[in-house]
Amino acid sequence: MSNGSSSKHLFHVFSKNMISKSNATKKLHRNLLISNRRELSSDTNLVIRPFKVLGLQQIAVGSTDQKSMTELWNGILGLNQTGAFQSVKENVDEVIMSLGPDETPYAVEVDLMTPLDELKTPKVHVPPLNHIGLWVDDLPAAVEWMSSKGVRFTPGGIRRGASDHDVTFIHPKANEDFPISGCGVLIELVQAPPNVIAALKK
Repeated sequence: MSNGSSSKHLFHVFSKNMISKSNATKKLHRNLLISNRRELSSDTNLVIRPFKVLGLQQIAVGSTDQKSMTELWNGILGLNQTGAFQSVKENVDEVIMSLGPDETPYAVEVDLMTPLDELKTPKVHVPPLNHIGLWVDDLPAAVEWMSSKGVRFTPGGIRRGASDHDVTFIHPKANEDFPISGCGVLIELVQAPPNVIAALKK
């Protein structure tokens, strides 16, 4: 066998071995996820989680007509505006309202989101009920544990949100590697500050 043929043969063998190892790794990953899902479904009351979901932090609604949304939630329903947020990257112009006792752990944020450009993504007005947010007492621990159980998160990881809390999002759609999702709903996980944890973790 010539040197050229020998090199091609070795490369072919190497490539097959790498593909085989990659497939084996994927199979092991899927088997672990299946095992974890069985563990979760066997008895959810016995599952030990390194975090706790404390309550509803926000709901976010979207429309191309911010004036009408504000008129409804503020003028008709009587919610107070507590802030505003705008981001070109996230294609959003947001009016922040508060439902319940303002400036307390029991207040629920209501975000009225309008796209800066209707033709660009993300389309914050689609669907109109865009997402919900949940208070979590330990966000990094929650993300690590959920990921190990097969939960799919949106790109971007943990980052600072519009209300100055650390946030991340559970993806509305699952995939082959991460078979658990929001089942069509975008779910925001929000790191609760100490006063919220003290009030709600009872």
